[in-house]
Amino acid sequence: MAKSAFLKSSIAKKYWMALTGLFLCLFLVGHLLGNLQLLAGRTTEAALQFNKYALFMTSNPAVKVLSYLTYISIIFHAIDGFALTVQNKKARPVKYAVKNDGVSSSFSSRNMAVLGTLVLIFITTHMVNFWAKMHFDKNMPLVTKVVENPMSGVKQSQLVGTVDSQMPMFQLDESGKLSPKFFETIKAQTAGAYDLYQDGANVVNRKDGEVVFKGYKDLYKITIEFFKSKGKLFGAIPNEGLLFTIFYILSMGALAFHLWHGFQSTFQTLGVNNKFTPAIKTIGSVFAVVVPLLFAIIPIYIHFILK
Repeated sequence: MAKSAFLKSSIAKKYWMALTGLFLCLFLVGHLLGNLQLLAGRTTEAALQFNKYALFMTSNPAVKVLSYLTYISIIFHAIDGFALTVQNKKARPVKYAVKNDGVSSSFSSRNMAVLGTLVLIFITTHMVNFWAKMHFDKNMPLVTKVVENPMSGVKQSQLVGTVDSQMPMFQLDESGKLSPKFFETIKAQTAGAYDLYQDGANVVNRKDGEVVFKGYKDLYKITIEFFKSKGKLFGAIPNEGLLFTIFYILSMGALAFHLWHGFQSTFQTLGVNNKFTPAIKTIGSVFAVVVPLLFAIIPIYIHFILK
C-alpha cells in the first residue's frame, strides 16, 4: 500500500477524491444559482437582492458550516489529486514504447492534474477579489440609490437597507462610499451588515437601542466594477476589466474539461456503473458544459452588455 500524509491506501484516496468532488459539484450549482442574479440588470432592486444573498451566504450558521466544509473539500480534493498523480507516476516509472493518447484516453483524463491546478489558481484569485473583501474590507460601499432632495432639488445618494422605523440619512461621496466620518462614528458591524440604533433623537452604534437601519455591503457594486474596470492591471496593462473577463472565461474552460472526466469518474469510483453508465455520461457531459458556460456568461454580460 502506498502511503500518504492524509490517507494510506490509493483506494481510500480515490474514494475521498470522488466524495469531495461530488460535494463540490453540488456547491457549484448552488453558487451558480446565486450568481445568476447578477444578470438582473443594474437596478437598486437587483443590487439589494444580490447583496441580501451575499449576506445570507456569509452569516447564516448552517451556510457557514457548509462553507467550511467546502473549503476543506477544496483543500483535500487538491491534495488528494496531487497525491494520486504522483502515485500513478511512481507506479509506472517506465513509459510505454508505443503511446497513442488519442485512442487510450481523453484530453481531460490525461490532464486532470493540470486542469485542477488551473481551477485552484482561479478559486484562489476569486476568493481574494470577492470573498475576502466581503468578509474583511470594512470600507466596502453600502447599497445606495440616487434620490432627489425635496428641499433643494439636488440629487443625492441615500442608503438602502432594511428599515424598522425612520431611516437615517447620510450624504455619500461620488463613489457611493460613506465618508470617513461615518466610519469613525459607526463602528458596529454585524455579519457583514451595518446596524444603526435609535437613542432618543440620535442615531448611534450601541446595541442597547431600537434597530432602525441595516445596510448591506454592496458586493454587487464591487463585482460590476471589477469586470468593467478600465484601470491598469499592476499599474501597467490597460483595460484590466477585459483581462479579468478573459481570465474568468478561460478558467471556466479549464473547469469544463476537469468536470468532463471528473463527473463520470466520480460515479465509477463509487461503484455506480453498468446499466447507469450511459445516463451518467450524458448527465456528466451536460453538467460539464452547462454549468461553466453559465458561469462564463456572467462576466461576458457585465463587461460587454451591462450599461
